[in-house]
Formats: sequence, C-alpha cells, structure tokens
Amino acid sequence: MRFLAPLLALAVALPLAAQPPKSYPSSWDPALMQRADVKAAMAHLEQQFPKQVEEWIALTEIPAKSGLEQQRGAYVKAVFEKEGLSDIRVDSIGNVTGVRKGTGGGPTIVIAAHMDVVFANDISRKVRRSGDTLFAPGVGDNTSNVANMLATLRTMNAVKFRHKGDIVFVGSTQEELGLRGFTWWLDHNPRPDLLIVPDGFYGSISYGALGIYWTKYVFTSPGAHTLASRGTPTPVRAVAEAIDKLYQLQFPALPDGAVMNIGQVHGGAIFNAVPQELYFTVDLRSPDPVLLDSLDRTITRITREVAERQKVGVRVEVDQKNQAGGTAKQLEGARAHPLVQTAVDINRFLGMTPGMPGAEEAVATGATDANPGVVRKIPAIAIGGSKSGGAHQLSEFALASTALPSTKLLYLLTATFTDGIKIVPPAKIIP
Repeated sequence: MRFLAPLLALAVALPLAAQPPKSYPSSWDPALMQRADVKAAMAHLEQQFPKQVEEWIALTEIPAKSGLEQQRGAYVKAVFEKEGLSDIRVDSIGNVTGVRKGTGGGPTIVIAAHMDVVFANDISRKVRRSGDTLFAPGVGDNTSNVANMLATLRTMNAVKFRHKGDIVFVGSTQEELGLRGFTWWLDHNPRPDLLIVPDGFYGSISYGALGIYWTKYVFTSPGAHTLASRGTPTPVRAVAEAIDKLYQLQFPALPDGAVMNIGQVHGGAIFNAVPQELYFTVDLRSPDPVLLDSLDRTITRITREVAERQKVGVRVEVDQKNQAGGTAKQLEGARAHPLVQTAVDINRFLGMTPGMPGAEEAVATGATDANPGVVRKIPAIAIGGSKSGGAHQLSEFALASTALPSTKLLYLLTATFTDGIKIVPPAKIIP
C-alpha cells in the first residue's frame, strides 16, 4: 500500500500504541451457525467425538514412517471408499486422494493432511491414555489431523452437506522428508482455488512458507594409515575448518531472517586411518527467498574454498530445496486474502487461542504442506490440530478434547468457502 509522504512521516512519528490497527477482509459470518445443516454438523461432531478419538488412537498405532505410509494410506483409502468419494486414487508417491463433488460453480478446495510420522515402523506406537492426555509417538504430528479430516468428511455425509465447489481430500505422504508427497501432488494435479492444511499450532493460522534447504557437504581424500598420516591432507581438518567458519557467519534471525543448523557429522571407518570420506549436513531455513539463496551460495562457496585450501575433494549433495514464501512484508497480499482472516475469526468464535506461548493468531511462516501452495501463489493456510507437545520425540502427547474445536474449525472454514468467496462487512480488526 502506498502512502503520501506527509502521512508516512506522521505515522512514523506516532508512538507504536497510537498506530491504527490493521483490518483484513473476512468471509466469516456467525449467522452460518443458524443454518440447519451446520447446526446438525456441529451436533454430529460432538456426538461422534468419542468415536473420533478411538479412530485417532487406532490411526496412531498404524505404522506410517515417512516413505512407508502404505498401511495408513490403505486405511484412509478405505474410509474414502466407504464414504462414497469419487476419483479415489493412490498415486506413485503414495498420496491418497478422493473428491466430494460439488453441484458446480464454486471454488475447488483441497484439504490435505499428511499421514506420515518421523518414527521407524518397528517402534512401539501403543497409545497410553491418562485422563484427557494421549501419549504416543506421532499422536499429535500429524495423526490427530488425519482423524480430524476423516471426521469432517463423515459429518458432511451425515448431514447431507451440499456445496457448489468440489472438496478434494488428500492424505499426503513424505511431509517429514521435505514436503515431498504434497509437492508432487501439486505438480501433477489441477491447481486448486483454496488449500487448507490441517497441520499446525492450535489456535494459530500459518499463511507463509519457511524456505528449507537441506544440503550434504562431503569431503574426500585417498586416505592413509595413521603411520603415514603426518602431513597428509585429511577430510577431518576440512570439516572442522568449514564448520567453524560457517558458525561465524552473521545474518538476521527469524522470523524475517534465517537459521542454520549442522545436524549430522559422519565419516571414517576405523581408528587407525585417515578417513577417505567425511561429511556434514546443513539445514538452512528462512522465509526470505533472497536471503535463503544468498546464504546457500555463501555456505557452498566457503566449503569449496576450505576443501581447496586443505587439498581434499568436496562433493555437494542437495537433499531438498523447498522454496521460501516471503517475509511478512512480502506476503501482505497473501495476508489480505479472506481465507486467512476467516480462519482467525472462526478460531476466535470457537474460543481457540494460540496454544504456544507468545504465538500469534496469524503468522507469515510455516513448515507444512501449505508451503508449496504458498510458493505457487495459491491461497493456502495451515490450521492447528490438537494441543500437543513433544513432536518428533518418543514422549509426544496430545490433549484429546482439543481435537473437537479443531475439527469444527476445519468444517466451518470449508463450509464458508464452498459456494464462493464473500466479504462480510465490516472487515474484522486485528489489534
């Protein structure tokens, strides 16, 4: 938005507290709750919630390590078939897709919940319940949202929900390996009008995309016996010098800057030899595409220079490059889409406040299957599932009761947009 110079100068001069609050367009109308089918849907979700939790537990106990989600995918496919979706298919990467056909003339909405978890299929996934808390690896991320998606589908059928636009349900795969499954899906399917991804923090809406680059830097040498190692070039010194130099890099921090982590250092086979190969990995993240690419080039340049100086070989292996969606300022247009504020308003209506300390109602970042949608300029958000903690840890847990308002959010958000985008005056105010 452009401002006249005098007005801009005045705004800068005002104290922060005096700045006018931003307003964003919303399509949420609480009058929707008075519609007979919506009333029936909310009642059905509440009545069937104990069964939803039972299914959630059952899904959690089905193995679904990233890349090995076939069993869980078969379960989701069976539900799609039982609920009468059309065009049901399992693609080459394992995504399970089904379509609830509309009457025509409305937007196509995709609901995509990733089925995979980070844990190996041979670990214990038995869910332990203590009061309202469920304990098990993967119970929160993202199994709760798979159950929420299936409950939403069943409820639509139970109340005979009619809509103009098609609603496409996707159980996606390999999200934990770099959003691979749903990125593939977007590359091989018609572009949706709206994308809703149940996978995020309770009570908070993500409308951005954190760029994520994973790169392995492999140093090589002919190797040598320890007795012949004096003065021999070694990958060990190269790795040590490169890592030291990388951690001396200076760049702004998140949310608008970047973060870098060296998560793995591996190599060498025996005590008494110069290793022939040694590598480290870099996990680089930023919402700013320019900064992300600049840092990536700098890291690679430093690594190659170190290899040359240490007289060893170097090989750069790119594992993934998920592009960045932009900073909050760069995503002002995305923030202004009614999909974002509508989700915020429904969260408020349902009494869902951000579950993470200091979390905002809407954030211009995210590391979910919404990311490839954001990068493609598709109106896309990630919405929260249950309140949970310990993600990617064996001690993971989730509060069962919080899945009910999250499922209501998914249902109401979808119902709001299936017949088109309408702006409900007045625009909602964000403090």
